[in-house]
Amino acid sequence: MQPHQLNPLIEPQFDAVTDFIINHLGSNVPLVESIGHYIVESGGKRLRPLMVLLAANACGYQGQSHIQLAAVIEFIHTATLLHDDVVDNSELRRGNATANAKWGNAPSVLVGDFLYSRSFQLLVEIGEIEIMQVISNATTVIAEGEVLQLLNQRNPDTTEESYMNVILGKTAMLFEAATECGAILARAETEQREALRLYGRHLGIAFQLIDDVMDYLSSSEEMGKNVGDDLAEGKATLPLIYALREGDEAQRKLIREAIRKGGLDDLQPILEIVRSSGAIDYARNQAQAQADQAIAALQALPPSSFRDTLTDLANIAVKRNA
Repeated sequence: MQPHQLNPLIEPQFDAVTDFIINHLGSNVPLVESIGHYIVESGGKRLRPLMVLLAANACGYQGQSHIQLAAVIEFIHTATLLHDDVVDNSELRRGNATANAKWGNAPSVLVGDFLYSRSFQLLVEIGEIEIMQVISNATTVIAEGEVLQLLNQRNPDTTEESYMNVILGKTAMLFEAATECGAILARAETEQREALRLYGRHLGIAFQLIDDVMDYLSSSEEMGKNVGDDLAEGKATLPLIYALREGDEAQRKLIREAIRKGGLDDLQPILEIVRSSGAIDYARNQAQAQADQAIAALQALPPSSFRDTLTDLANIAVKRNA
């Protein structure tokens, strides 16, 4: 079951977001339109726009602008994916060739820029200055998170704190913006707006923690990307940081050298160390703790099926295998 199917009341709105996205990818430049459609239609759960819809509904919103706002969040997310795949030299995402693998780096970067620009065009149409403030701040923090990740690349001394700062910026900020902006649109009380902001932040961290676990646990078919991509790029994510901390001297030496040089030469022994060290359980427990905080924040909202679905999303995020 896809996340949007958890609540039958949200499905028509989710379908409206999909239609809105497709109808606003138009461009006078055919290549822009082709790449835009390719990346938007290549799969994915569209969790972030769903969170906008659920947050707005949970706060009693009755209008239609949440459809456009949800599309804005998805456009921003798609832009970051295009840019990320270029930075990481990725060739596979969601089981398909990345846009940069099909069309090259330059078109991918420029279409990412187009989607960012289109997002802010749509934000201006919504006309809510507080939403513009939240999203403009989020996009700045996301960019900083990506740069911080780049600085940490091939650095075996990356700390757990530094890693958490990276995922807070590059992943959790857009989750946070999605739910907070849904609350703003609904004119929610300050307590409810803050609750949904915290929900989005903690869920985003949990989501990324599980993503990083799956890089050492799942098959390529399950993930839709190559197993060991993080190791190949020299990224010290939480499973590696924990294994490095808890392993014996020989294991630490192997992990440090693998992070420094990148690549997949040592993938199998690293996988064995990560899986035997307790790193997977540790990272999953950290993700569960974040999901629990997200769920606890929802108690500030009135009971509703939408609040229940937000709870379900947090639980699904930490139990997924793909």
